[in-house]
Amino acid sequence: MTALLELAAVDASYGTTAVLRGVSLEVADGGMVALLGANGAGKTTTLRAICNMTVKTRGAIRFAGQRIEGLATEDIVRLGIGHVPEGRGTFLSLTVDENLRLGSLMRRDGKIAGDVARICGYFPVLRDRMSQQAGTLSGGEQQMLAIARALMSRPRLLLLDEPSFGLAPVLVQEIFRILRVINKEEKMSMLLVEQNARLALDLVGQVFLLETGRVVASGPPQQIAADETVRRAYLGQ
Repeated sequence: MTALLELAAVDASYGTTAVLRGVSLEVADGGMVALLGANGAGKTTTLRAICNMTVKTRGAIRFAGQRIEGLATEDIVRLGIGHVPEGRGTFLSLTVDENLRLGSLMRRDGKIAGDVARICGYFPVLRDRMSQQAGTLSGGEQQMLAIARALMSRPRLLLLDEPSFGLAPVLVQEIFRILRVINKEEKMSMLLVEQNARLALDLVGQVFLLETGRVVASGPPQQIAADETVRRAYLGQ
């Protein structure tokens, strides 16, 4: 598969504090990739570096063959990268419908209503909550809304930061099932940061393992899961 996203020797820092050191990874067009690692390994910083959010970067970041590391965040979104941040980031005082329409602000194609209907097909519970304030939704419903809002920008690549965090296992299974359906039906590429390594390994086709800001292992999930150190550290085996 052709790479849709490429990071080549990317360093990232917050001020003088270095977090990423020479990170290189790829997400194939239509592929699903997991970025695993302990807390503080640099997973969230990697997603922020891709979107040019709050971090300084060096190295090359290419999306669809174009260098994007110097672009403004909104221009990166316009190119086709959607971001579901850690902690969901829904606008709690706005309704579900208003949150979804905020996700489409940068579009000018006049197909917003159709996309709302299409996305609610993936998340039927949102269809029944359109006039409800986002802050009154359950945690699982808020996570679904955060993903749905990112989809409203019609991204080619979806970045997901800890989508399972704080959710009951049954809701996590449902969200991961929906992500698999979206990837299959829309050929949407995904880069997933996830603490639940077991679930992530079942979902994706490629894995990159971060430790202290460096990629220390990469490969298909079966290969990564077969590593004894990985099994002990991330799978509890």
